[in-house]
Amino acid sequence: MKKNLGTTDRILRLAAAAIFAVLLLTNAVSGLMAVILGVLAVTFLITSSVSFCPLYLPFKLSTLRKK
Repeated sequence: MKKNLGTTDRILRLAAAAIFAVLLLTNAVSGLMAVILGVLAVTFLITSSVSFCPLYLPFKLSTLRKK
């Protein structure tokens, strides 16, 4: 896996995951929306921790700054 997430992208994903977690833990959302936000939160945490997003591959996108 070649890294394709830059620092800003990783921080935004972590922030979104934190917001989703707060919404879930405070029971602000429920039902299907809670499941969707939970899956997104876990996905964002994993992708930001490994600096790789598989959805960027088909589009040849990368937010990683070139040196």
